[in-house]
Parts: sequence; structure tokens; C-alpha cells
Amino acid sequence: MSCATCAKNKSSKTPNGCKNNGTCSTGGCNKLEVFDWLSNMELPRGKSQSDLVEVRFKNGRKDFYRNVNKLSIHSGDTIVVSAIPGYDVGMVSLAGELVLVQLNRKKGNAKKHSLPKIIRRATEEDVEKWRKVKGSEYESMHEARKMAISLNLKMKISDVEYQGDGSKAVFYYTAETRVDFRELIKLMADKFRTRIEMRQIGARQESGRLGGIGSCGRELCCTTWLTDFRSVATSSTRYQQLSLNPQKMAGQCGKLKCCLNYELDMYLESYKEFPSTSIRLITQRGEAVHQKTDIFKKLMWYWLKEDRGGGKIVKLELDRVKEIIALNNEGEKPEDLNKFVNLEQHHEPQYENVVGQDDLTRFDKKFKKQRRKKKQRARSNDKSKSQNKSVKTGPKSKRDNRKKKK
Repeated sequence: MSCATCAKNKSSKTPNGCKNNGTCSTGGCNKLEVFDWLSNMELPRGKSQSDLVEVRFKNGRKDFYRNVNKLSIHSGDTIVVSAIPGYDVGMVSLAGELVLVQLNRKKGNAKKHSLPKIIRRATEEDVEKWRKVKGSEYESMHEARKMAISLNLKMKISDVEYQGDGSKAVFYYTAETRVDFRELIKLMADKFRTRIEMRQIGARQESGRLGGIGSCGRELCCTTWLTDFRSVATSSTRYQQLSLNPQKMAGQCGKLKCCLNYELDMYLESYKEFPSTSIRLITQRGEAVHQKTDIFKKLMWYWLKEDRGGGKIVKLELDRVKEIIALNNEGEKPEDLNKFVNLEQHHEPQYENVVGQDDLTRFDKKFKKQRRKKKQRARSNDKSKSQNKSVKTGPKSKRDNRKKKK
């Protein structure tokens, strides 16, 4: 999918910008990019297109506006929208009928006539002023951090967002407890000469705004596409039989990884076929306690405590376990669990390397042969040189000796 907002080269006709030539993994150069799958569909007769527009601001912050003036607006355009106070500048992320779906999903109780309006398309002066204000956000964030440290406030200012006209600055911060920042606001208002707004966010929202690379090697899900932050419980790791290691299970935000919920429904659905792990298998030699389960191979392991002491772990198939439980419910006790073990050994196919391309040392033999040939050539050259020297420096002829005697 190519980026609609990137300029293109005249020669190759490929987009500039991130230099990925339209092969971005996230679908575009922006955070929380949206693909309009209704763009190629025609509207029913007698129905006009919706005037709602989704506008994106800094770090994936989005809001909905009404196109009252019926301007020709497409995805990727820079527009000026109304704000309190003044106006703000943003980019159109979505326009058309799909905005209604997004509005109902994010703001189900919102009324269309109460949404703010789009003022105009952004001019060069608006864009230049917007870029100038955005350029001062980094310095403002560090100055605000110094002020918070001087006042001994237990808070972390993670991001700053200026309004398009520079009349307001929103400071995003995280804190474990309630913070009295009234004195901090006075200092920042005197320093930056603008209206200050403090907005507290959670650890997940902070990592989504700042971005980063996860342990999987890709960009964080909360930065690229994830919009709703569902609570992740420690039970999700147990259902998926993962180690309860907080260093591996926690993301960059310090909370449990959001990806633990992605496959949880599949695991819960698969566990419905298995009996409860609290059920013990009763045999004549004793009780067997559940140890672990493999839902993919449908195997269960039970620990049988023998009379002589110690113990033994027995691997049973799911059908065999259900058969033993049915016998126990009828009041019968099997003699031993080993009779229910499937003695058929499943031999995995052994693949032979026919071509020889999978061998890591497949080039060593060639290199050794080449080295041997080079050494043999070098030796033959040395022998030929030595023979030539011996011919040149050999015994002189009789004629030369006669000349010397004369």
C-alpha cells in the first residue's frame, strides 16, 4: 500500500518520505493509519455522502469534525479546525461513510450537530506557523521537567502538544499519586506566555505516544494500530502455559503485554474439550494428580504416587483420560494407568538433504580445493623459478674459460 501523502519522484514515480517506496508495514507514514475499505463503493440512490471527517493530530490523537462548508477534502489534506480557544491544524485521516462507523465505535453517544466544525483548508501561513510552534515543543518539555524537579513534584512530563495557533499548550504527564501542580502552571505560564493545560495519562498511553520497538522486533502495537487498551490479567499467561516471569511478560510500559490477549480466546475455546485439572484419576495403586496439558497435541500428564515411594509421570491422550474419568464415575478403579498409555510410537519423518544446499559447511570443501590448487601452483612456480636461476648461474662454457686464459 503506497503512502498517499508522500511526494513522488519524477523519474521512478515512487514515494519519498520514509524511503520505503510504498511498502510500509503499518500502511502509511502516520500513526494509527486507517484503510478506507468503502472508498470504491457507490452510495445508494438518493443518499448524499456524510459530512463527517476524522482529523489526526500529534501522536495519533484523533477527533471528529463536520464539513459544514462542503469543502473538497481528501485523506492526507492539512486543514484548519475550530478549537477552544482559537483554531488548530491537523491532517485528514479519514473521510466518507467509514467515519460514521468510527464515530459510533469510539463515541457511541455523540451527537453529530454538537461536533466542532472545519474552518478552511490550511494555507502556507497556517502551516508555517504550525511548524514553528511544533519546533519549540521539545525545549518546552525539558524546561517543564526542570520546573517540576525544582518544586519536588512526583510526576513525569512525557510529551507536549501545542495548538496550531500557539494559543494553548497541553502537557501530558504520568504520576502514581495525586499531584498539586498549581504552582507549576504559574511558572510555565510566565515562561511560555501561553495557556497551559495539564493532562494525566496512564503508562500504556505514554508508551503509545512515545513509541518504541517491542521484544518481537517490531513497532509497538499501541503506537501503530491498537486503539483500545483492554486489561490484561495474569491468568492469561497460565491459560497459554507461559512462564510467570515479569521481565518477559511486561512491555515497555511496565504492564503486562497487550499481545497476551490476542490468542487468549482460542486457548479458552480449546480448553473446553479438556476435563478440569482438579479432577484426580483414581486407580488401584493410588491417585494420579494432573501436572500439565498440551492442547495442540491433546495430551495430559499425570503424576502417580506409588506405594513404594517416589512417583511417576504418565502421559495420556485426551480420549484415554475421559475414559478413566467415566470409569471412576461408575465406581470402577482401573488397575494401572500404564494400560491406557498408547504404546504406538510416532516416528517423525527424517528428511535427507538431497541437493546439499542446507549444509552450513557446503562451501568449505570448495574453499579447501581452491586453496590446495593455489598452493600447488605456488609450489610449481617456485620450482620453475629456481630451475631458471640454476640455468643462468650454471658452469660457464669452455669458450669463456679460454678467453680468461688468454
